[in-house]
Amino acid sequence: MKIMGLDYGDRRIGVAISDIFGWTAQGVEVIERRREGDGIDRIAELASQHEVEEIVVGLPKNMNGSVGPRGEICKAFAEELRSRIEVPVHLWDERLTTVSAERTLIDADVSRKKRKGIVDKMAAVLILQNYLDSKSKK
Repeated sequence: MKIMGLDYGDRRIGVAISDIFGWTAQGVEVIERRREGDGIDRIAELASQHEVEEIVVGLPKNMNGSVGPRGEICKAFAEELRSRIEVPVHLWDERLTTVSAERTLIDADVSRKKRKGIVDKMAAVLILQNYLDSKSKK
């Protein structure tokens, strides 16, 4: 069963997809958003192409666990996905995933210009991998 992970941002949406066993997450692409609502058609296309059975959207929470304005935007995005794509959509705590992805890329000596293009995809991989790891522990 393949699962898609999404890192939803103001300008870009990072996309990752699991292997068929749901063990590992791989980055697929970064969808550029030009205006509100951009990206859902591409997400639906990728979900169909990869035979995705679930979608996990990163939910940015404050360090105290509360959901702020950015989290509310992600919740609305998840609701829109639910209404347009016929697979279950889950929200997953994504605290510090983008920071972690950025650090990993810096440690790997990836240039700032290249990091900008892949940090969202890497954040999506981290969100999805954390979700997959939590499911395997159950």
